[in-house]
Amino acid sequence: MGKPTGFMEYKREDAPAFSVKERIKNYNEFHTPLSQEEQKKQGARCMECGVPFCQSGMVIGNMVSGCPLNNLIPEWNDLIFKGAWEQAYNRLKITSNFPEFTSRVCPALCEKACTCGANGDSVTVKANEYSIVENAYLEGYACAKPPKVRTGKKIAIIGSGPSGLAAADQLNLRGHSVTVFERSDRVGGLLMYGIPNMKLEKSVIDRKIDIMKQEGVEFKTGVDVGKDIKASDLLKDYDRIILACGASNPRDIKAKGRDAKGIYFAVDFLKSTTKALLDNDLKEGTYISAKGKNVMVIGGGDTGNDCVGTSVRHGAKSVLQLEMMPKLPDERTDDNPWPQWPRVCKTDYGQEEAIEVYGHDPRVYQTTVKEFLKDKNGNVNGAVLVKLSPEKDKKTGRLNMVEVPGSEYKVDVELVLIAAGFLGSESYVTKAFGVETNARTNVATKQDSFKTNVDRVFTAGDMHRGQSLVVWAIREGRDAAREVDESLMGYTNL
Repeated sequence: MGKPTGFMEYKREDAPAFSVKERIKNYNEFHTPLSQEEQKKQGARCMECGVPFCQSGMVIGNMVSGCPLNNLIPEWNDLIFKGAWEQAYNRLKITSNFPEFTSRVCPALCEKACTCGANGDSVTVKANEYSIVENAYLEGYACAKPPKVRTGKKIAIIGSGPSGLAAADQLNLRGHSVTVFERSDRVGGLLMYGIPNMKLEKSVIDRKIDIMKQEGVEFKTGVDVGKDIKASDLLKDYDRIILACGASNPRDIKAKGRDAKGIYFAVDFLKSTTKALLDNDLKEGTYISAKGKNVMVIGGGDTGNDCVGTSVRHGAKSVLQLEMMPKLPDERTDDNPWPQWPRVCKTDYGQEEAIEVYGHDPRVYQTTVKEFLKDKNGNVNGAVLVKLSPEKDKKTGRLNMVEVPGSEYKVDVELVLIAAGFLGSESYVTKAFGVETNARTNVATKQDSFKTNVDRVFTAGDMHRGQSLVVWAIREGRDAAREVDESLMGYTNL
């Protein structure tokens, strides 16, 4: 949809980023949105492609292609082109609770599946979504809309990350009374403390939470369910419970010298920066600082990249990022055709900044830590690294990364950040409610269900599916809300 010839007439134009030298001076978002007139042209580039893979959210080649929320992308692209911004927002809200979040932090699965991108540049779906929702706030129609009727049913949601918030939003819309419990001092879960401010300014979260409060959702912060409140008490007070605590158990690194001081999990490092930024404008000594240090980030994913970008802003002396796996190709290979998710090397904002500041890409592939070195006071002051080589297991066919003999070398490092992913849910919560977990320590349910083995207790998000994307967490929260609603009312219109 859009203008039939738009993809031929207009080039892809995305929101331009500030220069590296400018943006690393602060922790603010660093893209300048296009004007509405320019954004209309981008909406016009949406083709009448017949099969809109952008909104499919289907598995192709063992990877999800297109939007997991099944956003009606061609429809609101067409409405942007026509200047019908409020209608575009209404279409967007049918499938998405938090476009203000996804338009900032989603890796844009939709764009990778865009037909226009099969032989050219994809439509700027993410930037279009951003323009729709920010215009809605500007014009005042993204305001609170409390439900007109209450059902009398009470629901407790444990965790205020994207899945918990999505479930809360949907169930409150239905008319149920929803209380969200959050163990941190602020609402938002990984949105608040797991994602740096330059990717998602925290005022954006607060803005939406204020609206949800006006609509009737109750939030209780600083409450650690399973420690501060007994699960049995919640089961007495509420008709249904949704566990949405995330995959908050970080994967550790087993290496000699791991007990050295100055080694932190990435999530603790990122949280300390964000919390200090919000509490006291980054007062010296109130956060884990990379200033003047040789920093080593272990892990090549999004969280690792966030650690790189944050370390650059701290004023790190150098940044090294380790990746166990081989470097992905720069372009699609023949066995990874469109519309599959492209398995290609991505250089993200943090790596871009490190390249410009330090003069080289911080990433080192097929490498891991063999030993952490300490000074006489027990502080980490170096590491022994070793190269890895892929070898296929003859019995299982599985690819294993094994050490290359004699490839060890030393590096200087005074701060280590472990961004090796997460193992699953924390045991004290699952034990408190008595819910079963699977081999990956995620809460176990039947396929395509969110109901646990405990009566009236459901689950959603990373706690259920394992570490994943914000957009998947939102989808999980919406689907769990639908199942909860049906169990309460006998049917659902969510």
